[in-house]
Amino acid sequence: MREVVVEADGGSRGNPGPAGYGAVVFDADRVGVLAERREALGVTTNNVAEYRGLIAGLEAAAELGARVVSVRMDSKLVVEQMSGRWKIKHPALIPLADRARRLAADFDRVSYRWIPRAENSHADRLANEAMDDGKLVEEIHAAEPAPAPARPAPAAEVADTAADSRSASARLSGPGPGWTGAVGRPTRLLLLRHGQTELSVQRRYSGRGNPPLTAVGREQAAGAAKMLAAKGDISAIVTSPLGRARETAEAAGAALGIEVRVVEGLTETDFGEWEGLTFGEAADRDPDLHARWLGDPSLPAPGGESFDEVRERVEAVRRDLVTRYSGANIVVVSHVTPIKTLLQLALGVGPSLLYRLHLDLASLSLAEFYPDGGSSVRLVNDTSYL
Repeated sequence: MREVVVEADGGSRGNPGPAGYGAVVFDADRVGVLAERREALGVTTNNVAEYRGLIAGLEAAAELGARVVSVRMDSKLVVEQMSGRWKIKHPALIPLADRARRLAADFDRVSYRWIPRAENSHADRLANEAMDDGKLVEEIHAAEPAPAPARPAPAAEVADTAADSRSASARLSGPGPGWTGAVGRPTRLLLLRHGQTELSVQRRYSGRGNPPLTAVGREQAAGAAKMLAAKGDISAIVTSPLGRARETAEAAGAALGIEVRVVEGLTETDFGEWEGLTFGEAADRDPDLHARWLGDPSLPAPGGESFDEVRERVEAVRRDLVTRYSGANIVVVSHVTPIKTLLQLALGVGPSLLYRLHLDLASLSLAEFYPDGGSSVRLVNDTSYL
């Protein structure tokens, strides 16, 4: 049975104002740091930010496989409410507290203890760094030129897709599923895997290598682009810097009349010395390491990158997209691991999803991230348009 200590904090400069949270997971002796989380939340209240910090800390503890969790916070309100001694009256806090309770129910035991702010300095520092990050993002966005207007589609294309576009646009713009309890309009990420390459045909590890799309891959990209153009109501397209993803994204950009933005953090895992090998070849080359790698996200391929490292950069991308395109529909063109990681983050589940979920080439998945911290997955691995 593994026991950990979670310390969490949140703050808002203005209450409500620019807000952020921080959470840290220590080992049972509170000596070793096992995980850190922080995120800028835009404009909200101190209490919402504190609850978001608690949720992030519990999620991190679950990912570490903890069974017993001691939560320490300097928020009297959160500690008393989660301990059941105070009622939750504010409507913005009810879904957050419910989400925290659902997370806590998966552990064998969770306890809550109030501590003075001076004893919560690690989480407090992370929360302040998150708020600083939010201010920096705002400054960067303010300095960016306004995006060019979208290129209007030819009249024939408009006539062919108008009915489908109205229907799909309404579907994209609708409210989130009521049973989640999430509040506000979500940022919807339309997660599109790139089309076929020669390495994918041969089922070889394809990370930082840069094989182009095959003829089939270009057809897949065109089919995905037509589907996205029919949906409409899409504000931006972002892509991995690798050629196979950029080519897929450019097809969508041409169909939608939207300029594609490259995001370095969306690149595929660096498979190091396994790049270009089949599963069997990698297993024969490094049998013990390959076997352990299949179940341990902290282990990198030789000379490569671990899935934990991928998660860190993909989480940073997710934070930026949710802040930059709040409440909008965004096409994200990437690879298997980053897309699975975004789905993992939206579902709030552990790393086992990385090893069990299958994503086809040029498939579409849809993840939503809400301003109150809620999230949901509406679609996984759709290829009906191909």
